[in-house]
Amino acid sequence: MQKKAVYKKLGKSIKSYRELRGLTQEKLADKINKNLSFLGKIEVAYSRPSFGTIIDIANALDISLKELFDFDEPSS
Repeated sequence: MQKKAVYKKLGKSIKSYRELRGLTQEKLADKINKNLSFLGKIEVAYSRPSFGTIIDIANALDISLKELFDFDEPSS
């Protein structure tokens, strides 16, 4: 899988879990201490987050990194 495809799938996964948790982009951005615009760009694969930011996102969504990178539809 190419890097671009991974970032697209990661962004979709973040968005799916965020919506599943009932969070807006603004609320999730606040939880991870990042700019709302930056989070939006991550979700559409325009920006590439650091591994630390990915960990922060997983923690804020109360999911494991494994769940975040399981690119099937979220189940929890």
